[in-house]
Amino acid sequence: MKIDLLDKELMSWQDYGPDDRFTFPIGYGGALLGHDGQGHIDLLYRWEPGKYCHFHRHLCEVRSTVLQGSLEVVTFEEGVEVSKVTRQVGSYSHMPEGDVHMERGGPEGATVLFNLYAPDGRLTEMLDEQGNTLKTLTIETVLKQFAN
Repeated sequence: MKIDLLDKELMSWQDYGPDDRFTFPIGYGGALLGHDGQGHIDLLYRWEPGKYCHFHRHLCEVRSTVLQGSLEVVTFEEGVEVSKVTRQVGSYSHMPEGDVHMERGGPEGATVLFNLYAPDGRLTEMLDEQGNTLKTLTIETVLKQFAN
């Protein structure tokens, strides 16, 4: 299969936000690129300028590449912000499971390719602002979201 990752009109998007459970503005969307039934899933996410994704914890290994714009990543440990990094176009990252963070689109927003490997099917936990789990996202739930 061949896909132009920068032609956003060719993909089926799930948009997220706004979400009044949070004090920061939520505004992002995702598109399923593929999965292999063996724990690998590829997703494309785009952020609106200055908007965040939900606060979350990775439950699996994640690789990502910034394709357009810039993405600010704010990382937390035990509820305390420990780093803030702005990733530019071409930036590649490999994060282990357990990483707790939120991301925000830069002035032009951001488009980022994510490659996840979750042998047990668990991808992320959406967290409230105190770090409590609101829901767990699995490969199965992602596939159901994009089937509709």
